[in-house]
Amino acid sequence: MVVLSELLLEESSSSSSTSGYSPSTHGHSSSTDAYRYDVFLSFRGVDTRHSFTNHLHKALIDADINTFLDDEEEIETGEDLKPELESAIKASRASIIVLSKNYASSTWCLDELVLILEQRITSNHIVIPIFYHVKPTHVRKQQSSFGDAMAKHKQTMEEETNAYKRSQWAQKIVRWNKSLIEVSNLKGKDVKGRLETKFIEEIVNDIHCRLHVPLRIAQPLLIGMEYHIHFVTSWLKDGSSHTADILTTLGMGGIGKTSLAKHVYGLYSHEFHISSFIEDITRKCDGKFNGLLDLQEQLCNDISKTSSIRFHDVGIYTTKIENALARKRVFLVLDDITTIDQLDALLGSKGFHPGSKIIITTRDRWLTESCALFKTNNKPKHERHLLLGLDEIQSLQLLSFHAFMCNYPKEGYEEVSYKLVKYCQGNPLALVVLGKSLCNRDVAYWEGCIEGLNKETSSHINNVLRMSFDSLPSNNDKELFKHIACFFVGIDRDVSETILKACDIITRSGITNLIDRYLLSIGSNNELKMHQLVQEMGRLEVHQESLDKPWKRSRIWCHKESFRVLKQKKGKGNVLGLSLDMRMLEKEKSEASFELKTDALSNMDSLMLLQINYVHMEGSYENFPGELRGLRMHGFRLKSIPLDLPMMNLVALDMSYSYIESFVGCYSNIQRLEKRQKFDALYLKDKKLFRSLKILNLSFCKQLRSLGDFDQLPALERLIVRNCVGLVEVGESIEQCIELVFIDMSYCKKLEKLPRNIGMLKNVKTLLLDGCKLSDSQIEDMDMVINIRTSSSVFMGAIPSDLKLFTVSLPRSLVRLSLVNNNLSTECFPMDFSCLTMLKELYLDYNPINSMPSCMRTLPRLEILSMANCKKLKLVEHPPRTLSRLLLFSRHGSFVKKVVFDPEMSPLELSSNWWIDFTPGSCEIEGMIKIQAMVGVKDKVLRSLGWINVDFLNKGYVGPNPWESKIQSMFYEFGIFSTKYEAEEIPSWFKYRSLGPSISFTIPSSSPNNLTGLNFCSLHTLKPPDEWLLFPHDQFPSTPMTTISNITKNCTWIYERHTDRVIEYGKCWLVLSHWMFGMNEMEVGDHVTITVTSPYNEFVKDCGVSLVYDEVKNKDEEEDALGYYKSWNHIIGGDLSPFQTTTGQYILNNMRFFESAIMLFPYHAKLIPDGPRYQGQKEVSWFRAFSQRNTGIIGSTRVGKGKSSRFYPSREST
Repeated sequence: MVVLSELLLEESSSSSSTSGYSPSTHGHSSSTDAYRYDVFLSFRGVDTRHSFTNHLHKALIDADINTFLDDEEEIETGEDLKPELESAIKASRASIIVLSKNYASSTWCLDELVLILEQRITSNHIVIPIFYHVKPTHVRKQQSSFGDAMAKHKQTMEEETNAYKRSQWAQKIVRWNKSLIEVSNLKGKDVKGRLETKFIEEIVNDIHCRLHVPLRIAQPLLIGMEYHIHFVTSWLKDGSSHTADILTTLGMGGIGKTSLAKHVYGLYSHEFHISSFIEDITRKCDGKFNGLLDLQEQLCNDISKTSSIRFHDVGIYTTKIENALARKRVFLVLDDITTIDQLDALLGSKGFHPGSKIIITTRDRWLTESCALFKTNNKPKHERHLLLGLDEIQSLQLLSFHAFMCNYPKEGYEEVSYKLVKYCQGNPLALVVLGKSLCNRDVAYWEGCIEGLNKETSSHINNVLRMSFDSLPSNNDKELFKHIACFFVGIDRDVSETILKACDIITRSGITNLIDRYLLSIGSNNELKMHQLVQEMGRLEVHQESLDKPWKRSRIWCHKESFRVLKQKKGKGNVLGLSLDMRMLEKEKSEASFELKTDALSNMDSLMLLQINYVHMEGSYENFPGELRGLRMHGFRLKSIPLDLPMMNLVALDMSYSYIESFVGCYSNIQRLEKRQKFDALYLKDKKLFRSLKILNLSFCKQLRSLGDFDQLPALERLIVRNCVGLVEVGESIEQCIELVFIDMSYCKKLEKLPRNIGMLKNVKTLLLDGCKLSDSQIEDMDMVINIRTSSSVFMGAIPSDLKLFTVSLPRSLVRLSLVNNNLSTECFPMDFSCLTMLKELYLDYNPINSMPSCMRTLPRLEILSMANCKKLKLVEHPPRTLSRLLLFSRHGSFVKKVVFDPEMSPLELSSNWWIDFTPGSCEIEGMIKIQAMVGVKDKVLRSLGWINVDFLNKGYVGPNPWESKIQSMFYEFGIFSTKYEAEEIPSWFKYRSLGPSISFTIPSSSPNNLTGLNFCSLHTLKPPDEWLLFPHDQFPSTPMTTISNITKNCTWIYERHTDRVIEYGKCWLVLSHWMFGMNEMEVGDHVTITVTSPYNEFVKDCGVSLVYDEVKNKDEEEDALGYYKSWNHIIGGDLSPFQTTTGQYILNNMRFFESAIMLFPYHAKLIPDGPRYQGQKEVSWFRAFSQRNTGIIGSTRVGKGKSSRFYPSREST
């Protein structure tokens, strides 16, 4: 390998840049993760070791703040500070100095103080003085105990006979005096007159917020909201109030209240010890009886360490919430509050911890100050903020963004755009909905919409929303929309379609039409979703059928109106659907009597959808309409289903939370069937009472013990018995349900056995067995079993008590299988899963597997594999090449150490938190990042990089563990090798250098060999603190960002190196990188510039560059050395399209592997001046570990069009 930096000197010295570092702004240091400790505690042991300091240390540890405390008693010898204390101070991000009565009597304490204050100047070290029963003036003027201590030190100096030691004492005393004055002038905390518990809590919260490094959260597009963002931010950061603050954000529906709250919460929630965002409160409360309980439970989980016990009393949760809010400084957002009861339940009346901030979004101006909290003597400070909508320019920009994907109207659309903007009157939701619905439409279509809007007489926003409704192509679609708006929001799409099809509604094209017009969306769990305003508009359409007589409408969804219609027996044949939940009426106490008669339904001949939850009905069930298609009776009180209930047309039966004890033996008894002769003689012929039933849901039926008589359910497609904690048996007759496609038996913990013949079912696509506990009857006492049956594959799992194996026969037709939270270890799986030839989705979350089970590789069609929150998972080796999505996210701080992919893998969507933090030691995610200790890097690799005279290799700085060495380990990503180590100057072999962060040069023509790469290094140091400009954190990168631009070829690569933990012992450090450029990226005559953009507190003293060329005699060795690295796909010279901005630059940041868009921050603006901040990507699954160009033979060279030469070597060469 030949390193020819001299050639640069000959041809390019005149182009060097001497520019200094750029002006800096406040941001988060690149070294946030580069310290061993968060806090160093400096204290005098005889004063506070067993009292205040001990309590403070425990509180810091409990808050997950890594704290150093010297646990040895001081022995005053007059010697220098212990080396381990000096190292600990330098390895800490902050210091808390407990200045107590005898602090200055300890020379070690004074030496610690000197070093801490030095670190404050040189290393952005945070210093918090605590004046523990001492006065700051006594410290500053060295009076009282501090004066006595310094006098004794001076006396010791004078008594010293050794001249050298006496001189050392004199110098120390000068430094000590200076440091005591300096620390007393810092903003500290005085414990005098304070409760120590509260005082310690304040310190912990302060240090937690000052040390926290927020994630960069992709914020939603908020056009025209800058003023509101600034207002809420200023309110949030105002700490002048000694009480809690509440901000009520007001405005009409769709005006942007929720979006604004989400935006601010995403930016600043990390600055609070505890935070919680409770969204869409009103809908969740109105849509479910226990909706408010669910929200209280969510809030309790967010703000306190609660038990897993679920309460069923709003008052109990309110008390728990009150206690938690009083103890901690919180940031809380309550979105869409409409009643005082909601506020009282979620906030209580006891008040909050000082400094807490609460944002409430509502449409009611007076609601907040009407709650119980404002009826106490300790009222919080309250402000209102009204959102009035966007101005004309902002509205036009928002409309244009959604209609034309730009900031202004397309040519020819200016006039119609201004008309629509005027009509929407600044309502963001109206602009968004209308803009999306008119996207790609011609001007004539726009004119037609405007004409239709002007003919309407109702509210403007409803008119806008109704335009999409009116544009539906058929009456079928409009009826479908009204059905969903009244009864099916939040319901599974497949379930909804099955029921609606039975109601003679065409759903396949209808739902697509609703989605296309943004009247409907599908949630992540396949549920139907509808914006609240859109839903209200749909219900208003039904309400217009009869303004004051609900029984004359086609659908009755209001619980109060439904109860009145049934109570007064006014329902007629026009009613298609009715919904009533008695618990909602009990809560409102709006009726005196709740008893209803079944004959109230007898005249509703057309009723097809009936939801009567927790309703006590008297009379014969034969009065129920015979046209029923969907029946929901939650909380049904009888122990079995009434035989006289008309069932011939019933398609869906949901009796969740009921008292039913069994589904066995009730319908096979011929004597009981004879009672139904007058109802339908056909039932005696085939005994199939539920011949049309396709969906049976008995979830949460605690009394249910057994399921059987499946011969009565020939059409059954979905069987759901989730959380039936008493269920012990499912009958073998299930094999007669040949139409079954979906089975959910999750968390049926007492289920003794699954039907042996469940594997005979040929159409089951989904089987959910989450959290199931299997009895001893299923355990086979064997160490190794591979039991492959002709009809099914075999699954083998584990029992927590003894980890013996069990076998369960699985249908071969399975497409989705979930075994979440079953305590399955890697060893519990069979060697072969190949019988599941149709399986596409497999979920193994929350299981103690340490590596991906090998049987995963035998699944020929697997597309989604989830092993999220598997705490022990460290290795994922060769996942199926058919995967399109791999989920490895962990909430427990555990990270996969190594992922090895098949070279012929399909494009993949990654879902993980690898980018948040890489754990100490080596780590390799093939195709993305490889971290290895320098000691483990082969010499031939270093030679290929041109790193043959690297200083740290010669000085022995490389240790066996990269996190214990003076040098950082070697990173490899994007075709870039890099490392970082302590240094005072640029290495001598970089002959071409430039002062400051930039360098320019032209690639010389002197070398006969091919260019293979470029070495670049930059020497960094910290700025003086008085040069740290306090601007928003996103104005500068968190780590040094290197930009290489080939001016000639108009190519720019912006590399944001991952933050790594390195202990920087010196004042300067060097970042060394090797970029694997080929001739297609860099060639003779190209003009190149390199610039480093530093964090807010760093600057680059100088930098250097060196070109690396191949050497013909060692060509084979070089290919073997770097071949594996070159085989990666997403590297320079490979496929970097997912990292390319709309203006052509490449932003090389490993966060992009897990995000659906490229985010540009303000510090990118100088490099990408014309790029939009948010650049969404169409492709979700795009990651490939290895390049697919000429993938035939491992080890052969391969060249793609316009790309660098790459080849596949063996992994052992690395």
